[in-house]
Amino acid sequence: MTWRYLALGLLAMTAAVAADKPIRTPADIPADVRVERDVDYLGGGREEKADLYLPAGGGAEARFPAVLIIHGGGFTGGDKAASREINIGSNLALNGIVGMSVNYELSKAPGHATWPRNIHDCKTAVRWLRKNARRLRVDPERIGVIGGSAGGVLAALVTLTRKEDGLEPAALSEFSSAVKCGVDLYGPGDFTTRDNLQMLGKTRAEAPELYKQSSAVTYARKGSPPLLIMHGTGDKTVPVQESEHLAEEMKKAGAPHELIIIPDAPHTFDLQPKQRDLRDTVIGFFKKHLGG
Repeated sequence: MTWRYLALGLLAMTAAVAADKPIRTPADIPADVRVERDVDYLGGGREEKADLYLPAGGGAEARFPAVLIIHGGGFTGGDKAASREINIGSNLALNGIVGMSVNYELSKAPGHATWPRNIHDCKTAVRWLRKNARRLRVDPERIGVIGGSAGGVLAALVTLTRKEDGLEPAALSEFSSAVKCGVDLYGPGDFTTRDNLQMLGKTRAEAPELYKQSSAVTYARKGSPPLLIMHGTGDKTVPVQESEHLAEEMKKAGAPHELIIIPDAPHTFDLQPKQRDLRDTVIGFFKKHLGG
């Protein structure tokens, strides 16, 4: 399929970026990355906080691109400081990109509906980055998003949804929640054919419109920001066909995207799975679309 990019094609695309400034590893974290823990980005007494991964250097006038990091956990668990999120945030900061890893409202018990508040939290985080751009030395015009599993779904939704879709939060409404690009790591793209979701509070039979509204495939359309979709063939939690389906729908719509299938990679990998080092690919994607 023309939309499936394997190693040779994408590595060629990112070679220029890598040659200009080699991708760095988290071994340098103590010297090169400043981390701010448990930042209150939602206000109003909310317990969900954010961790910031801030690049060193660049001078007072430097303006870095920024990337929102959204954790997985089936919309019921997970944490902003899990190993995958630390890996992603560290790698971003080491390569001149501000990372913001967030907790968002989770459905912690049956009947506890959290949609659309969870996507509202993620969009509020993008707005918060713009509000605090000067302090963080962020360029508010260069913001992206990445997430894994459930976080991959939310990352795709942050990337693809628009104001007219009715999913904008009330908080910080003077700032835009739009991003320039997104990375969806092994997220299920279509809930209309999957099992019932606790976070929606109703079964698919009771509220099919909610399952459609929360599916990334619903928003596959021309003119969307580019989306990088990555999935492993060894995934036993979310079938790789989910990402293939999303990519196919985006292809039909003329929406910019890339699909990378990683042989044997399981569910839940970071930027350095044993099957393949993905740092050149992901950091290269962000630098291509956000600038370096």
